[in-house]
Amino acid sequence: MMTRYAAALLLASTLAPAWRPQSADAQTAAPAAPAAAPSSEPDADRALARDIFRQLIGINTTLSAGNTTPAAEAMATRLRDAGFHAADVQVVGPRPRNRNLVARLRGTGAHKPILLLAHLDVVEARRQDWSLDPFTLTERDGFFYGRGTSDIKDGAAVWVATLIRLKKEGYRPDRDIILALTAGEEASDDYNGVAWLLANRRDLIDADFCINADAGDPEIKQGKRIARTVQASEKVFESYRFEVHNPGGHSSLPTPDNAIYHLADALGRLSRYTFPVDLNPVTRGYFAQTAALEGGQTGADMRAVLAPTPDSAAVARLSAVPLYNAILRTTCVATMLDGGHAENALPQAARAVVNCRILPTESADDIRRTLVRVVADSQVSVTPMAPPKPSPPSPLTPAVMKPIEEVTASLWPGVPIVPVMETGATDGLYLRNAGIPTYGVSGVFVDIDDIRAHGRDERILVSSFYDALPYMHALVRALSSTSVQGRPATR
Repeated sequence: MMTRYAAALLLASTLAPAWRPQSADAQTAAPAAPAAAPSSEPDADRALARDIFRQLIGINTTLSAGNTTPAAEAMATRLRDAGFHAADVQVVGPRPRNRNLVARLRGTGAHKPILLLAHLDVVEARRQDWSLDPFTLTERDGFFYGRGTSDIKDGAAVWVATLIRLKKEGYRPDRDIILALTAGEEASDDYNGVAWLLANRRDLIDADFCINADAGDPEIKQGKRIARTVQASEKVFESYRFEVHNPGGHSSLPTPDNAIYHLADALGRLSRYTFPVDLNPVTRGYFAQTAALEGGQTGADMRAVLAPTPDSAAVARLSAVPLYNAILRTTCVATMLDGGHAENALPQAARAVVNCRILPTESADDIRRTLVRVVADSQVSVTPMAPPKPSPPSPLTPAVMKPIEEVTASLWPGVPIVPVMETGATDGLYLRNAGIPTYGVSGVFVDIDDIRAHGRDERILVSSFYDALPYMHALVRALSSTSVQGRPATR
C-alpha cells in the first residue's frame, strides 16, 4: 500500500511510560559502527539467505503481470524441505492467484505466539525504465539491485532464512513463531492479505504481537549507523472526493458557471493552504533529538520550532522538506482528477480525489470541516471516500523493547533506539485495529540519502542484507523466549 520509508515521527516516552532505555547513553551515543561492517553470520547461512533472496526477486509479484502464489509456494517448499510439518506450512487465499504463506515453528506454548510479517507483492517495474532487469537479483558495486530488494523481499528472505536456521538448530521457543508472507500490501485494487487472514483465518496468525519487517528500518547517514528505529504507529489515511455537478450545455454558449472551473478554483485554494503546525510531546521529542544529528541551519530550525511560539521562518524552511512538513502537520494533496463528458459540451460534472494523512491527535471529521472552509464554494461537495482507519500506537512494553535494546547493544553498540510513527501506512494498520500490537523492526540498514523503494534501480547494500541475518536471528530468539511480563531475554 505505502512505502516502508514514509517514516519518522518519534513516539515520546509519554505515550509509552512502561518502557525506558536501560541507559541514557543508548539514546545519545554517537554512531559507532560503519555501514559496511562485516557480518559474523556463517557462510552457509549467508549463502542460503542470498539464494532465497535471489529466488524471491526472480518471481514477478506485481499485480499487473505477476502473482504472489508462486513465491508463497517456493518459500513453503523451502520450509518443508527444512523439516517443517506440512500442516504447519500453508498457502492460503480467496482464489488461486496472489495467495499468502503462513508457517509456524512450534514452541512450548508457555506464551501466546509472535507473528513475523512481510509482504510478497511489489510495485510495478518496467524493464525499459531500469538500467538492469528488475526481476533478476543483481550484485554490483556493493549493492543488491532488483524490484523488492528494499520493499520488502529482503525482509521476507531474512524471515525465511531465520526460521530455517532456528529449525536446523533444534530451537524450541517459549511460544510459537508464526511467519506470514502476504499479498496485496502494494495493490489495493486486488485484496489485502493481512485483512483477509484476519477476517477468514485469524487462527493462523493470531498472536501476542507482531514484528513487521516492512517498517522500522535502521538508518545509515554518510556511512554511519545513526538509529535503530522501531515503528509503533502510523498516520491516519483518508481520501476525500471533491465533486461539482452542473446542468451543462453546448460549448458554443459558455458561462462562468462551469463545473471544471469551480473544481479548479477549489483545488487552487487547497494548494495554497497549509494546515497549522500541531506540535505535541511526540513531535517535540522527535525534533529535539534530530536537531543534534542534523546540526547547522536545519538543526537550529528544529530547535526554533520548539519555542512556545514557533519561529515562522524556521517553520517555512522545515516545511520545504516533505518529510519534516509531514511531521509538522496534517497534509492533504490532490491525487486524481476527472471532468467533462464531451469536447463540445459544457461539463456536467468534475471530480478530484484529495488524499490526506492525518495526525493521530486530529479527527477526520475536523479535517473535512477544514477542507469545506478552505474550498469556500457551496457547489463543491467534500465527501470522505471510506471510513478512516486509525492506527493507535502499540504500547512500547518491556517485553518487546527490552530484547530490542539488548540485541542492538550487543550487535550494534552505540546505535540509539528511536520509536517512530509512519507518515504513510503499512499492514500494521490492520493488525493494530484487530488488537494485535505491531512493531516495525527491520534488520536491513538503509541509507537515508539513497532511498529507491518504488523507484528505478531499487537497491540495498549487500553488507546491510547480510548484517540483518544475525540481528534478526538474535532478536527472534530473544522475543520468543521472553515472557509477557518482560523478564530478561534468555541467552
